[in-house]
Amino acid sequence: MSLAAIGLVAALAGVYVARTVSQPAVASLESGTSYPAPRPVPPFNLLDTHGAAASPATLRGHPTLVFFGFTHCPDVCPTTLAMLASVQKQVALADKNLAGLRVALITVDPERDTPAALKDYLSSFNPRVMGVGGDAEALAAVAKAYRVYYKKVPLKDGDYTMDHTAIVYLMDKTGAFVAPFSLKRRPEDAAADLRRHF
Repeated sequence: MSLAAIGLVAALAGVYVARTVSQPAVASLESGTSYPAPRPVPPFNLLDTHGAAASPATLRGHPTLVFFGFTHCPDVCPTTLAMLASVQKQVALADKNLAGLRVALITVDPERDTPAALKDYLSSFNPRVMGVGGDAEALAAVAKAYRVYYKKVPLKDGDYTMDHTAIVYLMDKTGAFVAPFSLKRRPEDAAADLRRHF
């Protein structure tokens, strides 16, 4: 390698190191990396399973794990909700300060998921899991705010299912998005991640 080439490689390496060192530190999660600063969620107006108003203000005051799904989901949703209910229970046992952790399911199927249907469905997991729904327009707005993809998929028998994003969103006490949250670990490890932020 020529001296000129060596000099170019060294210069590029120096630029990379300088940029890396100058970047602000990002809070680290066991499951990934959180954002440098929480991302506020734009206003939305939905309903909970009791017919009461649900908005970003509803999520304030406690850390919340938010999941988008629907009651007729055959596999991903019930599996995720069972894990969320377990995390909600186990982190409270691991750390009393985390007893206020909330879990919320926001439906992507407003046609079938009425407040009553959501309430009945969630009772199989944990009565503390909050169900949130509303009309199609309002749900489209909140899905856009969370950058959630969902689409109605017709089935051969005339019924339909929903294709959707399956991320769990970790929200802080202000109702802002902190990071995607992994459920594929021990509850005590999940509790350790939650303590980093709350």
